[in-house]
Amino acid sequence: MVSNEQRRRQLAREKYLRQQNRREAARHKQRRRYVVIASTLAVVLAAGGVVTAVSALSGGDGDKKKSDKASEPTMPTPSPTPTPTTKAPDPCAKGAKEAGNKKPKTMSWKKEPALTVDQSATYAMKLETTCGDMTVTMDAAKAPHTVNSFNFLAGKGYFDHTKCHRLTPQGIFVLQCGDPMGTGMGDPGYTIPDENLKDSRIKGNKYPAGTVAMANQYDPQTKKGKNSGGSQFFLVYKDSELPPYYTPFGTLDKESMKVLKKISDAGAAAPDPQTGNTAPNATVLINKATVGKS
Repeated sequence: MVSNEQRRRQLAREKYLRQQNRREAARHKQRRRYVVIASTLAVVLAAGGVVTAVSALSGGDGDKKKSDKASEPTMPTPSPTPTPTTKAPDPCAKGAKEAGNKKPKTMSWKKEPALTVDQSATYAMKLETTCGDMTVTMDAAKAPHTVNSFNFLAGKGYFDHTKCHRLTPQGIFVLQCGDPMGTGMGDPGYTIPDENLKDSRIKGNKYPAGTVAMANQYDPQTKKGKNSGGSQFFLVYKDSELPPYYTPFGTLDKESMKVLKKISDAGAAAPDPQTGNTAPNATVLINKATVGKS
């Protein structure tokens, strides 16, 4: 006969096993979410059916409430083509050494900052990086919330000492930055609305080289994840075919494109087994970001 104590222990053990199974299932689900090339910007290219992605998760710092709401879109493809990688020398090694090991600040806000930018003005965001300076010209009239957010975050030093964590060398051609965590899962704690999605420069779903746009969590299949931009953005170094869901808010000048080309020419590393990110071989760190009227 089973004693009351033995029964109690058995029930406790069964409860523990159920908890462990639930936790493991949640971890497995999250790992699958991250490994789908850590994507919130997935694109199926008609020629070859290649899936390429730009990551902009907002579940940062392991916060359960945030990670539960982070939903990565995936799009079906018969047979994804592996992302080609190269092992070119790091053209920014000297700049990275000079930058030292300074760490980005950990900052988060509960809501989008008040709209304070002059919506009739043009702003410029200067990114001082280990690979050279890049300037993003931003039109506050077309993307007021986005420009306002960058003005706010740059003023707080949010982007300083952050790593551009992803370079996609196939399908779409972008460098992704704006995550202090350097994993593709960081965010400022708030989201901003999608803007300027019918920009005249985006023709035939093609984001031209020199475009700077927001990454987000929109899933074309479920049509969920609108207005989910945070702090992560991508710089297009070669014309890229993308669905028009990602706020184009700025452009790079010729000198900035030279810096971006230097970065892209160095290629990307193999996908990270945890996040799926293909980090640039160039060590791209934003030493400082500043925003002002141009």
